[in-house]
Amino acid sequence: MLKISLCFNRKDFEYDVYSLIKAFYPGCEITSWYSFEEAPDGEFAYYDTVRYEDQSITYTVENHDKEQLACKKAEVTYDRDRQETKNVLKRLVYRTMTEVTGQKLPWGNLTGIRPTKIPMKLLEEGWKNADIAEYMRRTYDTSNEKTALAITIANREREILKTIDYEHGYSLYVGIPFCPSICLYCSFGSHVLGKWSHMVEPYLDALIRELTFISERMKDYTLDTIYIGGGTPTTLNADQMNRLLTEITGLFPMEQVQEFTVEAGRPDTITEEVLSVIRRFPVTRISINPQTMNQETLDIIGRRHTVEETIGKFLLARSLGFDNINMDLIVGLPGEDGEKVAHTLKEIEKLNPDSLTVHSLALKRATRLNLFRDQYQEISFENSAQIMQMAMDTAHRMEMGPYYMYRQKNIAGNFENVGYARDGKAGIYNILIMEEKQSIMAAGAGASTKFVFEHGNRIERVENVKDLKNYVERIDEMIERKRIGMEKYLQ
Repeated sequence: MLKISLCFNRKDFEYDVYSLIKAFYPGCEITSWYSFEEAPDGEFAYYDTVRYEDQSITYTVENHDKEQLACKKAEVTYDRDRQETKNVLKRLVYRTMTEVTGQKLPWGNLTGIRPTKIPMKLLEEGWKNADIAEYMRRTYDTSNEKTALAITIANREREILKTIDYEHGYSLYVGIPFCPSICLYCSFGSHVLGKWSHMVEPYLDALIRELTFISERMKDYTLDTIYIGGGTPTTLNADQMNRLLTEITGLFPMEQVQEFTVEAGRPDTITEEVLSVIRRFPVTRISINPQTMNQETLDIIGRRHTVEETIGKFLLARSLGFDNINMDLIVGLPGEDGEKVAHTLKEIEKLNPDSLTVHSLALKRATRLNLFRDQYQEISFENSAQIMQMAMDTAHRMEMGPYYMYRQKNIAGNFENVGYARDGKAGIYNILIMEEKQSIMAAGAGASTKFVFEHGNRIERVENVKDLKNYVERIDEMIERKRIGMEKYLQ
């Protein structure tokens, strides 16, 4: 394993540099230290110096691998704005790494998870698309393709959100933390239903108490979107789903709601009885998520359903009248090459969903795929610009355009997750949570409430505990956390 040591003269921007180098060397081991400490051993030692005197920034690379770069030094002037200082440093680091490795990254030196926030902000300031593109390429070294993608999505997001009141509106997230099994790549706080079925009713009791509190305290705000996610919400049986949706539609003013999504998620949880219950309520959008249409991969990642089940449950939903169905795919799953992804896309195109979300696999620390990665060393993980383009081309053939995007740490190929949708079928909640334009009240175990205030310039989070038993037993504490947050941030 390649070992890299990062030396800093002060505690500033370490994480930004760390993330950028990780993008070039995903499997490397990085150690950070400071100039007054003893240097650790490293096959490739990178030394960074940031100085603030005389309005200049000095950046030095001293490489101890003789076959690579011996020494590089750069000095530029900058204003005293912290963000600009960070941009200058990251640009210098990125350009050095492209020399060392001979490769460029599609998103340049951008390491954040919300790249569309940059063009969105500039559009709101009145910038033209061409000027935004030039700024992004100059500041962040983004490729022409990713620059165009970000700007295209930002423009569509603005159009979709034009009727949303950021200041006096909010969205509601409702978490159902149960699944039939835990997928190999999953990092969410899910509980296997077979083991925790006895907790479903107590959980719903606590969840409805929290929802009741939110409805009472937020009655002076406009509820724009509702999203029931998980876990897998359709692990609830028909009676339980009916109870939950009855409570939600009774507690909240549904005439205000522009979008109401229920994740059907795993095909092995979908039944005609549950879908029929959902159809009786003003749910406008569901998501049926195959992730892949290759059975061998489904078996590896622990999905425990068949390709045939995915097709059958999708057609069932259509027959019951659902006219806005999203499907999620993951690119970069173990053992999947371009040919297998092409097969998945071909099968999805036959089904013709209304929106398609294409995720690039991200190996998060808490996933079983990462925790037990030694077991999967012989399996390839592939993603490429060609595969991402193939997904985009498929979406375009289904008359879908990109409408939201986000990135994750350790994402396959340094690419992104993109949502495609036909006109009128985009997921408004998805845009709101990524662009952080509006407060989101979140109920349920592990749910994270996000307060957006001071005209979008400040964001604070209030977390619920993830543990199921703790959530139920400490529901009064969860409600109190929200009450404090509402009084403090929603003034």
